[in-house]
This record gives sequence, C-alpha cells and structure tokens, in this order.
Amino acid sequence: MGTFQIEGGHKLKGEIRPQGAKNEALQILCAVLATPEEVIIENIPDIRDVNKLIEILGNLGVKIQKLGKGKYSFVADDLKLEYLESKLFKKEGSSLRGSIMIVGPLLGRFGKGYIPRPGGDKIGRRRLDTHFEGFINLGATFRYNREERFYGVEAPDGLTGTNMLLDQASVTGTANIILAAVFAKGTTTIYNAACEPYLQQLCKMLNSMGARIKGVGSNLLTIEGVESLHGCHHRILPDMIEIGSWIGLAAMTQSEITIKDVSWKDLGLIPDTFRKLGITLEKKGDDIYIPAHDDGYEIQGYIDGSTLTVADAPWPGFTPDLLSIVLVVCTQAKGNVLIHQKMFESRLFFVDKLIDMGARIILCDPHRATVMGHDFKSQLKATTMVSPDIRAGISLLIAALSAKGTSIIHNIEQIDRGYENIDERLRAIGAKITRID
Repeated sequence: MGTFQIEGGHKLKGEIRPQGAKNEALQILCAVLATPEEVIIENIPDIRDVNKLIEILGNLGVKIQKLGKGKYSFVADDLKLEYLESKLFKKEGSSLRGSIMIVGPLLGRFGKGYIPRPGGDKIGRRRLDTHFEGFINLGATFRYNREERFYGVEAPDGLTGTNMLLDQASVTGTANIILAAVFAKGTTTIYNAACEPYLQQLCKMLNSMGARIKGVGSNLLTIEGVESLHGCHHRILPDMIEIGSWIGLAAMTQSEITIKDVSWKDLGLIPDTFRKLGITLEKKGDDIYIPAHDDGYEIQGYIDGSTLTVADAPWPGFTPDLLSIVLVVCTQAKGNVLIHQKMFESRLFFVDKLIDMGARIILCDPHRATVMGHDFKSQLKATTMVSPDIRAGISLLIAALSAKGTSIIHNIEQIDRGYENIDERLRAIGAKITRID
C-alpha cells in the first residue's frame, strides 16, 4: 500500500495542465470495440483505471499501439470473445467498474456480451439495472450466474430499435445503451438520457464513425441503427473533475495558479459554484487564472440571507465528483454552507479525518454535512489518514497541503486511479510531497 508524505502550509505558484478526462476515456475506449477499423485516440490519461481497461482490451484481442504520450491506436478486427468467459476476465473485469461499458458495443456488433459484477469506489449503491433493462428493451436476453456473480446479454438475431424511458439518467448506463443501439434495426429513442459533456463526446465520436445519433447534448436521443461503423480520430476533453480539484487546491493553499486549456464551454456550473464560495476565477483565453486569496474567501448566502446549499445533480447540475472538494474548500471559507450529496450515500464518510484536523463539520446524515468555515483564523493540523476512494483521497490531499505540519496519507492507489502523476505535477508548482512505496 503506497503512501504520500505531505509537508503542508506552503503556498504554491505556477501553471498546471489538466489530464484527459477519466470518465470520458472509459467510454471512448470501450467504443473502439464497435468497429474492425483503426481508431486513434489522443489525450488518454495515464492513470490506473484507464490503463487497466486498456489491458482488458488487449486481452480481448484488440491490437494496441502507443503512438506518443496519451495517444494510442486501437484495431478490434480479430477479437477473442472466449476471453469474456475466462477466469482471467472475471478477475480483471470485476476490479474496474468502467469495464461494464464493453458489453454494449459487443452486444451490438456480435450479438453477445458478458461482464463480471464490476467493482470501483465504495461510495454507495450503483446498480446496473439501467444498463440491462436498456439491452432487454432492444431485444436482448438477460442471464445472471448468481454463484459466479456473472452477467450476460445475448441477441443472436440482432437488436431492434425501440422507445425507452430510463429510470435514472445514468451516465455509464446511457453510454452502454447507445453503444448497442447504434447497431439496432430501426429507430431507438432514449428519454431521460444522461447528457454530460463526456456523453456528448461519445455521441460525436460515434457519429464520426458513421452512427446516426440526434439530440446530442439533450436528454432525448434519437438513434437510427446502422449495419457497421468505421474508424476515426478522437481527442478526449480535459478532465473537469481535475480542474475543479486544482481550483480547490489554489483556494485552500491561498496560491496563485493558472490552469491551462480547460475547455471553458464544457465546465457547466463548476466555475459559478466556486464563485459562490467567494473564490475569484478569471477567464484568460481558455485558461483559468486563480489569484492568491490572501484575504480569504467568503461564502455567498441566498438573497434572503439563508445558508447556501451546494448539492449534486445530473448534468447540467453540479457534478457529485466535486462535492468533496467543495466541502474541503469550505472548511477555510468565511461563512457556513450545507453540502447535500444526493446521488451517493457514503461519499461524506471521510469527514471524520477533516474533523480530526480541526475542521468544523457536522455530519447530519449519510447525505448532508454542515461546514462552518475558519476564515483562515485557524489552520488545519496535520494527521495520518487513509484514502477511501478517488475523490475523498484528493480532498484529503488538498487538506494536507494546507495544514500545519506533516501529514501521511495511506492507500494512495485510490488517488492514482484518477489522477496522473499527481505528486510530480504538484512538486512542479512548489508542493512538498513525497511518495513512499
């Protein structure tokens, strides 16, 4: 189990460039299975979860060639479908939640797809019903081996377009259904579809491959099925979650930081949400400039004087992946805020470590926490902690970088799952962080 040793209390300064978006990469990589032709993808982040999926694709028979940093060629013209029912795949697939999205393109192209029950962050229940109900609506037969916890869908005679209303706007569920529906005979309409920028990127990529998807960016998608797709060249967006993490880092450490090439048009409510916390963000071209907040930052209440609530919601609402960052940032704000994590019931359970560090937080229930900011009148204290998941891990790291003294964070593999070479990149702007294996 790896460890970070962090000497906190230092101001940082400089430029930092966000990696490619993890959540987009997992979808886009699965889409290479939809065609036998070459697909070239750029800006792939070098992180554990993405590298694990690339390894799974290689074991499935995809020919993979690294063309440069973050740039790969994929050719899925001779797949080994028997791998899907092997013990190796049951082990590898179960350790990565994103592997669920290989089912859609395989079902659409070959008439069958299998997946072990996938893992990932322990942040609450994330059921797979939306995925499989969508496949069943398209005409697939579902089977589940309860003893081996193994799922399968089969459609030997192909899929048929239909109208469906998703029970929840699941991002991976919508992506998986789209990846199958592009091959279905006739027309498929998906209502209550997720519409995150990453989903829009997937749809744009598939359309460039010959798919016919309309309504991209809305929650109503119309898909005209095609018989086959061809190759393409695709570039992944910068990671909006990492961008939000760097905003939080700059504010908490009162540092002057420029975040390069952020794709402002795809950030949604993220900049305005941080501005509500009193954080100054300046748009400079496609960069975000954050000045040193030497005088702190003050949370804006509502116009009637009531306490601000920051809550997550499906896009275009505020992403749940940044609520833990917002919570940490508020520990040093001037004022109070209610954090409401609606979509997952275990993501706030890392706040006990922040309380140990001196933060004033009341955990109301599994979904809500009230934060009373110190306004930098009292510095957080260094401590030893364990990273429970990716987003809590980066939040604890930000807290440690702002704290007085030297902190230890164990289980940093969780952070590495979502953040590329984070210790090297932080040292480049002045952070005192050491990796201990």
